[in-house]
Amino acid sequence: MPDRPQWDQRVARDLLRDLAALDQALYEAVTVTQTPALDHALRRLSAAADHSKISFTIAGLLAMFPGRPRRAAALGVAAIGVASASANLLGKRLVRRPRPHRAVDSPFPGRHVPMPQSASFPSGHTASAVAFAAAVGPALPVVTVPLGLLACAVGYSRIHTGVHYPGDVVAGAVLGTGAAAVVLAAVGRQGLGRRG
Repeated sequence: MPDRPQWDQRVARDLLRDLAALDQALYEAVTVTQTPALDHALRRLSAAADHSKISFTIAGLLAMFPGRPRRAAALGVAAIGVASASANLLGKRLVRRPRPHRAVDSPFPGRHVPMPQSASFPSGHTASAVAFAAAVGPALPVVTVPLGLLACAVGYSRIHTGVHYPGDVVAGAVLGTGAAAVVLAAVGRQGLGRRG
């Protein structure tokens, strides 16, 4: 019988290889699917999500109203900060995954946004959009579904426009959810401390 640690390493390596192949296949399926009605809208959405401009605009609008909306805006902005720092200062530097190959003779060049110079994994756009939605939702439940759908659309737009693999987006969503959880937990602990 093979040595257990070697067997475990081989299984893990095979699993990672299979996941990478699936990730590549899903990315390629998107790149060859003709969607002219979506291309322009998703390209604009992807560009509008640069530097979390959409989320910051929403936060600014919410902050105009005192009480729960203003608190939700503050939580969302804090979650963006945690998610963005985690994705860009840690994730991209640790993993260093190359961006997807985008053929010069792509059949649908109108859907592309400029290729970023940073590493591909994880998707910072997705991390920030999901973090904002996941932090704002509990404080202001009425916006949970619209912000969740917006975050999903931002994540998909990064695949559609050719700058991320699906796995990058999934990792960004997990990271964003974690960032929101950290912010909400920190605020909850502060609230409990004040009451105590």
